Parts: sequence; C-alpha cells; structure tokens
Amino acid sequence: MTDPTQEPRFLQDPYPAYAALRCISPVRPVSGPGGRPGYLVTGYAEAREALGDARLSKDTAVFFAGRQSGRRLHPAVARTMLAADPPEHTRQRRLVTQAFTTGAVARLRPFIARVTEELLDQWPADGPFDFVAGLAVPLPVVVICELLGVPQADRPQVRRWSAELFAAGEPEVVDAASHAMADYMTALIADKRRDPGSALLDRLIAARDGDDRLSEAELVSLAVLLLVAGHETTTHALGNALLALLRNPAALDRLRSEPDAVPDALDELLRFDSAVSTATFRFTTEAVELGGTEIPAGVPVTIALGAANRDPARFPSPDRLDLDRNAAAHLAFGHGVHRCVGAPLAKAEAEIALRAVLTRFPGVRLGVPEDRLEWRHTRLVRGLVSLPVLA
Repeated sequence: MTDPTQEPRFLQDPYPAYAALRCISPVRPVSGPGGRPGYLVTGYAEAREALGDARLSKDTAVFFAGRQSGRRLHPAVARTMLAADPPEHTRQRRLVTQAFTTGAVARLRPFIARVTEELLDQWPADGPFDFVAGLAVPLPVVVICELLGVPQADRPQVRRWSAELFAAGEPEVVDAASHAMADYMTALIADKRRDPGSALLDRLIAARDGDDRLSEAELVSLAVLLLVAGHETTTHALGNALLALLRNPAALDRLRSEPDAVPDALDELLRFDSAVSTATFRFTTEAVELGGTEIPAGVPVTIALGAANRDPARFPSPDRLDLDRNAAAHLAFGHGVHRCVGAPLAKAEAEIALRAVLTRFPGVRLGVPEDRLEWRHTRLVRGLVSLPVLA
C-alpha cells in the first residue's frame, strides 16, 4: 500500500493513517527524505521501548558525519542537547532541571495566571478571537522569555524566528532562522555577562559545577533550545486541547461546570491530540529487534508519539476523548532520559489557561466551520495555524 502519511489529508487528521500503518505492523520500513531507508514506530509498547533504548542514538553528528546534506543549520540548533547521548546529554540536562521542578513551577504560577488574564482582557466583546494568536502563542512565549531573561522588546522577533524553525518544506527559511536565533542568543549572553541578572540564562552563564561547566557553544545551544522548546510545543498543546473540547460538547460542558477538574483532564487531552507528533531524530547504533521487526544498524527510526497515544492495545477506544480515562502513561512528553524537562511548566500553563478560558468565557465555541481550520505544515509538531472562537 502507499504510505498514507504522505497524503495531503494526513496533516488535517493523521490518526486514520497511523491506525492503518499500525494494523500492518507497529514497526515498519519507510522511505525518509531523499529516499533514505528508515523505520516508523506506531505502536505504544514499541514506542515506549524505543524511547528508552540506549541503542537508538540521538547523536546527529555521528550519523551525518561525512554526509553532504546541503543544509547550513547553525550548530547551536543542529547540535542541541536533544541531539546528544549520555553522558553529554546528562551533564547539560542536570544544569537546567532545577528550573522546571514542581516547586520552581509552583512559584511561577501567579505570574502565569496574571499574564493569562491580561491576554484574555483583550478578547473582543463581539466577533471572533484567535485563540492561537491571542493566547496560545503569547502566553508560553512570555513565560519562557521571562524565565530566561529575554528583554520584552525582543520577544516578538524571537517568536518569529522560532516559528520559522518549524517551516517544513522551506529549508532556506529554517536555516536562516537558526542563524538569526543563535546570533541573537550569543549577543544576549554577552550583554548578560556585562550586566548579570538572576534569570535562568544568567545562572547558566555562571554555572560552575566542576566538570559540568558549559562550553560557549553548549551555552548558546542550550539557550536556543530552552527558548524554542519552552513555548513552541506548549502553544500547540493549548490549541489542540481547546479544539478537542470544542469538538466534544459533553467534555466541554463537564469542565465548564467543574473548572477545578481541568488538571485531572490534562493527561487525556495531551494523549488525545499530542502537540509533538513524532519524536526527534534517532538512529540505530546496532541491529535492534523491536515489535518483532529486525531493524539493521545505522538507519533512522521515527517514533510517532501521536500514533502511540492512539494505540488501542494501551488505550481502549483511543479515538474517544474520555476525561475519566487514566492517561498518565501517555507519551506526549516522551519517555526515558530524553523526556521533556519542561513538562511541569507546560502542564501548569495549559491548566491555568484552559481554566481561565472556561471560567471567563463559558459560552466559548468555534468561530468558523471545522473544515476551515488550517494545521501547521510539519510532521514533527501538530498544531493549528489559528483557532477562531466566539464567546
């Protein structure tokens, strides 16, 4: 059969295609960019196993060594912590973990709530409000920029560069954005060295933890990663969650009447329509058997988190939004040593934002027909270009 993930309707709704592929095999060979052979994982058990298997490396420098790609991604984007294996990954991750603990995020909650209310104050009395542009984008941007210490005047441009980094099918745009973002962060780090503050980026600059000290290249790369990853996926998680509720009136009515139930509903909303559709790059360092399929050494393995979260073997009736489901084992944030370090912050932002919307605007509804909704043209993340809603 033809690969259904290559069909135009896949971006609108990838789950039928994922289900079709999973029925054939939860692990199957596919053709990657340029016809390069690879494997796609769509089953939950297989995805979880692959995410925790050290034989699946994320070290892109090793995989692409000697290969001519024609790309000019800045090393700060091409060689982030996400593209490293332990112990390098462990060393860098340890330096930022404290900023995203439950306690650290709890201290940020009043700031997140204040920003949310200020953004919702701009909701027009009549006419549609773009939930993506008006709340889902600016909220996590403001929060991560505040956490890192990015000046307020620079935040709109930083957001534009971040969006361009996900411009699927436009490699020149992506490459240019990578250089712009890295150059900006290099300059910001220099500014902070001259005038230190107390933000996370200042603490990374000052990090002196024995052999854990960051090199200059690692510092710039980590700053770029935190900035981009700290808001891009949260933006899409917010949009996907609200749309899922708007499409499921019973679930919407329940949370509208019980807004305190939003925290318990988050895992199911994250499972139902994952903001990260496929995990970032991995390849086999040796032959690996996964789901009864033998994967040879040296080939890319794409782990479809969105597909795994809709696997009926793990989540019965997976295409149904069920707020009573225990979905805590979802893979929307990944699994293993590379599980998203910012997951507690993302969940706090989603909880506060959704609760505020449902409390202040209990009559919220779609402002356009569903067939007019447009999705981002990328298979890495799944998110809406806009989400017009009415109060």
